[in-house]
Amino acid sequence: MAAHNRAIPTRDNVNMDNETYTQPHHIEDVEIQEWLESLDSVLESSGPEVAAEILERLRAHATVSGIDLPFTANTPYANTIPVRLEPLFPGDQELERRIKSLIRWNALAMVVRANREEHNIGGHISTYASAATLYEVGFNHFFRARTPEFEGDTIYFQGHAAPGIYARAFMEGRLSTQQLENFRRELKPGGGLSSYPHPWLMPDFWEFPTVSMGLSPLMAIYQARFSRYLENRGLKKPTDAKVWAFLGDGETDEPESLGAITLASRENLDNLIFVVNCNLQRLDGPVRGNGQIIQELESAFRGARWNVIKVLWGSEWDPILERDTEGLLVKRMGELVDGEYQKLVVSSGAYVRQHFFGNDERLLKLVEPLPDEALRRLRLGGHDPRKVYAAYKAAVEHKGGPTVILARTIKGYGLGEAGEGKNVTHQQKKLNEDELREFRSRFGIPLNDEDCATVPFYRPAEDSVEIQYLRARREALGGYTPKRSIRSKPIAAVHDELFKEFTEGSDEREVSTTMAFVAMLRKMLKDPEIGKLIVPIVPDEARTFGMESLFRTVGIYASGGQKYDPVDMNTLLLYREAKDGQILEEGITEAGSMASFIAAGNAYATHGINTIPFFIYYSMFGFQRIGDFIWAAADMRTRGFLLGGTAGRTTLSGEGLQHQDGNSHILALPVPNLKAYDPAFAYEIAVIIQDGIRRMYKDGENWFYYITVMNEQYAMPPMPAGAREGILKGMYKYRASMNKKAKLKAQLFGSGAILNEALRAQEILEQKYSVAADVWSVTSYKELYVDAIETERWNRLNPGEKPRVPYVSRCLADAPGVLVAASDYLKTLPNMIAKWMPRRLAALGTDGFGRSEGRTSLRDFFEVDAKFIVLATLHELCADGKIDCKVVDQAIGDLGIVKSKPNPVVS
Repeated sequence: MAAHNRAIPTRDNVNMDNETYTQPHHIEDVEIQEWLESLDSVLESSGPEVAAEILERLRAHATVSGIDLPFTANTPYANTIPVRLEPLFPGDQELERRIKSLIRWNALAMVVRANREEHNIGGHISTYASAATLYEVGFNHFFRARTPEFEGDTIYFQGHAAPGIYARAFMEGRLSTQQLENFRRELKPGGGLSSYPHPWLMPDFWEFPTVSMGLSPLMAIYQARFSRYLENRGLKKPTDAKVWAFLGDGETDEPESLGAITLASRENLDNLIFVVNCNLQRLDGPVRGNGQIIQELESAFRGARWNVIKVLWGSEWDPILERDTEGLLVKRMGELVDGEYQKLVVSSGAYVRQHFFGNDERLLKLVEPLPDEALRRLRLGGHDPRKVYAAYKAAVEHKGGPTVILARTIKGYGLGEAGEGKNVTHQQKKLNEDELREFRSRFGIPLNDEDCATVPFYRPAEDSVEIQYLRARREALGGYTPKRSIRSKPIAAVHDELFKEFTEGSDEREVSTTMAFVAMLRKMLKDPEIGKLIVPIVPDEARTFGMESLFRTVGIYASGGQKYDPVDMNTLLLYREAKDGQILEEGITEAGSMASFIAAGNAYATHGINTIPFFIYYSMFGFQRIGDFIWAAADMRTRGFLLGGTAGRTTLSGEGLQHQDGNSHILALPVPNLKAYDPAFAYEIAVIIQDGIRRMYKDGENWFYYITVMNEQYAMPPMPAGAREGILKGMYKYRASMNKKAKLKAQLFGSGAILNEALRAQEILEQKYSVAADVWSVTSYKELYVDAIETERWNRLNPGEKPRVPYVSRCLADAPGVLVAASDYLKTLPNMIAKWMPRRLAALGTDGFGRSEGRTSLRDFFEVDAKFIVLATLHELCADGKIDCKVVDQAIGDLGIVKSKPNPVVS
């Protein structure tokens, strides 16, 4: 055929979503057919690679010739892997179907029984119903467990599919009937099962919390990248272990889901596989009722250079497609929007014949041999084990980049009239007896009608062929999964020498606490035991935090090394990237940086390596922006240090409302296993970090730390004797008043950089107002609060015992005078421990929006500087009748305080 003489379809007849062509009026069918036959000939004689090259050259030639070809990142609405390239299915497909059916039943029974026991306890049936084949093919043939010899695959299970994962573990003998009966009722005797994957609640089972939708895709990407980081730095041997992430098509609307997909391709992460369960439905209705979510996702992922595999149509469609020599069926498949596809799922075979095939006599001819019932039961690709196996095999064998599998399924598959494919199916929790019997019959569950009504759990005998097969498949893949185990060895040293210099002060040299921390980090990186385990993480702010000196010494991680000469290569602080670089410089993404922190902070379990992450960032952009990731980190028992840089609402000059942080220590309060500190001095930071390393990596405790550091420079004093315990517990007396004879007394509490304002207030009170004030450094209001409520609870539960006293109360038992606290955070912070103080507390804080100003003006505006601390102290003395109110009024004038100044809380 003289192909170069033939007409080429133009943009007027191109369907850009699916790249299918309609016939222009001047091109006859025979000409189109000759082109298609020519391409088929090339495929048969030379293979797909040559055919692709020819097509690419034709496209390039057309462009050069001035033909404006439309761009599309889509392929036709068809399976990516043709039948002729499908591998043989290696397992016993009928036996695997029986096992899968039993797991389906037990997953359904778990939710139905729970809601019979306690109305509205909740649970989800439909997600696992749609994804059962996706999971079972993985469990039987692909998901490799962690063993002493192999790190295993990392799997992020879709959160709403948890009942199915529990049901399989029950079949495996890993979970008991009682545990299944107590699904979503964890406080019952004998234990229960958490609603979703929660490692904090089930630390030997779940590895990753995934039901806060959108988080697991991003975490999976950075997990895959961190595995390569460990390999390139020589901390673990290279393996072919995969990271699997299962997510829903509706979940991809969350910005985090697709927010880092270009990182995965840029890093050539062929150890990463996304499986998107495309049931076309989210919680309330269609994901894209008026569009095609699968084509939309394909375009996004192909545009990001992912390997995209579409699994849309089951094996029953293959002979129909084979009879379609004109490509009409694939064209028709690409024309329907998702709302129409959802309607077809719930409709009769006659409806399918009329509304799907009926618009063209030639399409009707293709399905003429099939009865209506056969049309209704044409399977989708995500429910066909052969199609799913082919996709998974292609994914694990793909080299050079990540893979996404877009698997078409039906939400609530198998629920029939109870909810299959319906908008209400996500909320389906109960089935009546008829619906249960229908489900039983459809999947061949060996229960009679009477037993079926009680929804029993069903597990075959231990020596049954099903149990033997299931166990044999898992044994071949290394054991059971999900399973969480800690394999890392504790560190040995206590590192006293490493931190010693920071307890000795700076000899009047002014430094910021950020500079002090970076100096500690520099020393830790050189330590023979923990140096290689340190993982510095920064979101494009290393120079802001004074970390640029680390670029040369330990390098910035780049999987491909540095392929250019940096513009500053002849300077001391050059930007140096290296394949074995240690710093994770993530760019402008706190979410991505937090995902790296989570990957590094869980390496003790995931990889058996005690990596110690230090993630430093603008403190305002932590809890306020990525609080959901921090909560997930807490759930999965992450270890490491979060450093809130440029912290506080008055220490960051000039930046103003968006950057100045007065909130983060408040937002840190709800995270139960997070220790939050606001240190003022280098020695306080040193004590906190040293103790944190000991607790997390030597003693194996499940904490992580939030430490705020500032950029205000001042002299760092040596550590007072006996201060270590108080630093860790939350407060200690830093400087007592030198005036032992004064009758007027006060206790001043300062935190972070505001501690210096308390010290200046101490001098003013003593010199001008004859008030003897002691100054306390409060390093952690949260630690004081937690200690107090734990003490209070113990006393409540042990009324006959000698009452215990909270640490803050013990500290102040013999401390005379009025109490005044000042911090760079909301007044709520000190106020929350006021009830355990011996007297009334006056709290100063930075409630309100920030301002673009210098520190002096900001502290005056927010009323937390020395003069306002003095004023608060005098006012408290006046309220106690210790001084005349005229003294306070005179002091307002003497201190230069303007009574009519704006109220920072509302201005």
